[in-house]
Amino acid sequence: MALWQVLAGGERRLARGPAGQGPQELLAASLTIDGLLGGAPGTLAAALRGLAAGPVPPGARVVAPVGGQEVWAAGVTYTRSLDARVAESGTPDPYERVYGAERPELFLKAAPGRVRGPGEPVGIRADSLWDVPEPELAVVADRSGRIAGYLNGNDMSSRSIEGENPLYLPQAKIYTGSCAIGPCLATPDEVPDLASLLISLRVLRAGAEVVADTVKVADLHRSPGELVRWLFRALDFPVGVVLLTGTAIVPPPAFTLRAGDEVIIATTGLGELRNVVEVIEPSPSAG
Repeated sequence: MALWQVLAGGERRLARGPAGQGPQELLAASLTIDGLLGGAPGTLAAALRGLAAGPVPPGARVVAPVGGQEVWAAGVTYTRSLDARVAESGTPDPYERVYGAERPELFLKAAPGRVRGPGEPVGIRADSLWDVPEPELAVVADRSGRIAGYLNGNDMSSRSIEGENPLYLPQAKIYTGSCAIGPCLATPDEVPDLASLLISLRVLRAGAEVVADTVKVADLHRSPGELVRWLFRALDFPVGVVLLTGTAIVPPPAFTLRAGDEVIIATTGLGELRNVVEVIEPSPSAG
């Protein structure tokens, strides 16, 4: 069973159900994701095995399976990602060095409350000329740094802004609607063989498929466990954390996202994450 979070009657509730079929049974109303990831090791798995509190009511809407967790991301963890970053920047040295280094590239992707879930819009910046989705395996770690589950992640990115200068990475990666995860969280016992997983990306434009690609998680240069250990080296996460492990799917250079595009990300055993693209304009209060 996978862990789901739904909005039912104006209240967020946790539920369980197969990743490919959706949430089926509500869990106890007292349970929260913060409590499950901030508790003793194994709390999440025990909750999924516990008694149900009744069926998920009709009309309940699936939302991102997060609470107060920050979302972090790792970069240049696949060879294809390395090649794309070198091509977009014209300055290969920083990317080649981090790919081969012991220390990975890690950066904050989204603060709590800023993550988009299934069916919610993802954003592209109005001041960006080249925008892509980055489908990634997302790892959820509990407060002790143990991996508690996996889910789909979308690290929306402005390749034109990052390519202009690597120091612009935060602006290229962190903005309204730049991160989506979901639809559910599968525990490690549900995903025993990471090397066998496939991550796929499809982009639909006016109903027609304009991008389609698939990669193997086995091609990941650094293991999820290694990346989590680096993240916890000098940080603590009292209610756990979500870590995007990097992408190997890079759309062709001529492609850029447009408003109205639908991005579909799926990973073996983790369900399907669908989001429609919107343009993020400057804040009306911006000077």
